[in-house]
Amino acid sequence: MRVLFTGGGTGGHFFPNIAVIRELKRIAKESHILSLELFYIGPDDFGKEILQEENVAFVRIKSGKIRRYFSLYNLLDSFRTFAAVLQAVWNLFFIMPDIIFSKGGFGAFPVVVAAIVFHIPLIIHESDSIPGKVNIFSTRFAKRIGVAFGGAEKFFPKEKTALIGVPIRKRILGGNKDEAREHFGIMTDLPVVGIIGASQGAQRINEAAIDVLPEITNEFEVIHQTGEQNYKDVMGEARVMLESGFPERYHAFGFLDETRIREFFSASDIIVSRSSGSMIFEIAAWGKPSILIPLGNSAQDHQRKNAYEYAGTGAASVLEESNLTPHLLLAEIKKIIGNPELMRTMGEAAQRFSKIDSAEVIAREIIKLGVHD
Repeated sequence: MRVLFTGGGTGGHFFPNIAVIRELKRIAKESHILSLELFYIGPDDFGKEILQEENVAFVRIKSGKIRRYFSLYNLLDSFRTFAAVLQAVWNLFFIMPDIIFSKGGFGAFPVVVAAIVFHIPLIIHESDSIPGKVNIFSTRFAKRIGVAFGGAEKFFPKEKTALIGVPIRKRILGGNKDEAREHFGIMTDLPVVGIIGASQGAQRINEAAIDVLPEITNEFEVIHQTGEQNYKDVMGEARVMLESGFPERYHAFGFLDETRIREFFSASDIIVSRSSGSMIFEIAAWGKPSILIPLGNSAQDHQRKNAYEYAGTGAASVLEESNLTPHLLLAEIKKIIGNPELMRTMGEAAQRFSKIDSAEVIAREIIKLGVHD
């Protein structure tokens, strides 16, 4: 059986694919499916090394991105998209997978078009409460549709849509809290605030956190994923700010691999984060209280809608980016950590919201359709 995966070139599209790939390999082995071949088509080299480790054949194609505002680049990208569709059709002619799994995003569009051309069964998954344009386009042709948030169900046909959460890599779960704290060099018994943006970090969150570092480290330990491009600047500013604080209580990293992500969640008592669908479901899988700061200019304002749907369960509080100030962030952290009962109820709500079997559900459906369709 040949299975092809695709998605836009971001961690939010890529890592759920990896979660499904790993579950698919596990189930195929248990079911004695010996001829499993896996392929991934994407618009850039994001995650190429991980794909190689998972024995997934990687094909890079060009892709254009249609912006939500007037730009001459839209004209140029329309030609790139056309070229990408031709590339996808060419590659699928030779690969000819039995089934395609698409996470959506601009990088998936050419592959979806090629799937339509060759009448290849298609499964799509939407991680956000407001679907992206590519997944909306794909709806008519998809055999099965998985959604993460209840708010997204109304955008898709009921008869082929299931609420299943976001596929989570099992390797980021588990671990020992004391060992995780030790690995980060946390030597006190103070509560730990975990701050994370996305795979590339979040500048506004970085700025707000840095401006109150002396106050935060006076009461808490901090683990901060800054984004690789931001790491040098953040560390420079942090050194200056912590001349009057506790520099040994601040632990910054540009990027966190799977082991470090597991330790990050294990060690943290509360998470400050953006509100992509993938990040919310990772936080929920760990049952951690959280403060969500939606990206102000996300497509279709999906991060804001994600955040409020999740916060409606009692698992998180939301700070609007337009209202974000350093001391407002500090006050929210102190308010939640200072209330053990609130911490407990938020954690329990997060666990109730989580769906850690999402990757397995998708993998089994891929095998079902791929073998029998």
